Amino acid sequence: MVRAAVLSAVNAPLAIADIELPEPGPGQVRVRLAAAGVCHSDLSLSNGTLRQPVPAVLGHEGAGTVVSVGEGVTGLAPGDPVVLNWAPSCGACHYCGLGEPWLCANAGAAAAAPYAKLASGGDELYPGLGTAAFAEETVVAASAVLPLPDGVPLTEAALLGCAVLTGYGAVHHSAAVRPGESVVVFGVGGVGLAVLQAARIAGAGTILAVDVSPAKEELALAAGATEFLVAGDDIAKRVRALTGGHGADVAIECVGRADTIRAAWSSTRRGGRTTVVGIGGKGDVVSFSALELFHFGRTLSGCVYGNSDPARDLPVLAGHIRAGRLDLSAMVTERIALEAIPAAFDAMLAGRGGRALVVF
Repeated sequence: MVRAAVLSAVNAPLAIADIELPEPGPGQVRVRLAAAGVCHSDLSLSNGTLRQPVPAVLGHEGAGTVVSVGEGVTGLAPGDPVVLNWAPSCGACHYCGLGEPWLCANAGAAAAAPYAKLASGGDELYPGLGTAAFAEETVVAASAVLPLPDGVPLTEAALLGCAVLTGYGAVHHSAAVRPGESVVVFGVGGVGLAVLQAARIAGAGTILAVDVSPAKEELALAAGATEFLVAGDDIAKRVRALTGGHGADVAIECVGRADTIRAAWSSTRRGGRTTVVGIGGKGDVVSFSALELFHFGRTLSGCVYGNSDPARDLPVLAGHIRAGRLDLSAMVTERIALEAIPAAFDAMLAGRGGRALVVF
């Protein structure tokens, strides 16, 4: 038996339950979790903002150790430390053919197939985002695990599976921040903290952090922000005042709300770049006038998984960690047990803290 946090229905509270996890089949791997990050995407899955068949075991940002491998699996063996990859690319679809594995048409297929059963009643369970990391152990496709490079602590490595790949990629791939450029980051949660560190690594000059909670200031400054601003109606004006009156070269939005996306756009200079990382609801509409689109010449782009290729980017991130440029532990503001995940959801909704980490 394996203990897991189970979502019985959309908007239902998570419940800790024993589940029956099968041995890995052909091409599969069984992983014992060391830790799992509590990401806003898990909250979006639980409340229906993102679609997920239920009942399900959520959790997609995790790291652990291989327990066993199924037939045909090569390159992985029991005892290997690994990071879960919730969006494994198939390598064969249209988007993979374009060299854009983060948009893979088949990356989410595993989430739609039952992977385990409730010990009580035998109901089939679905894996949240294909990984089901809110459990002591999980079974995933071999393509959904990445070998953990040497020199990276296994527990904190869970953050590499989503927050860090997303934040680093937003800076280095989507926005392509250049040395000396000014960057403003909206939202200082787990991903926002990764964005701030990545902007510092990229050599950005002025790095502004914006959040609704004044309590986030210390976290933001430690991550690399040069200034911290409490969000408000005049935030674009205050950003311009700190960037020579022009606005930031780059804005990265990590909240996923129409008003913050609009504020991020308005905070960038003419010709600036706005990258949207946050996941919002389909009914939350952002409006622009036709004239301002022409006049400001800004670029607005979405960003999926940091536009990252995990197999390529994970060794790069490991190099930054070993060199002391990237501090995973600084992003973790709470270490919790499975039972505390609902409280971590509440903290995210209230805008408190950075990343909560479930430690097994």
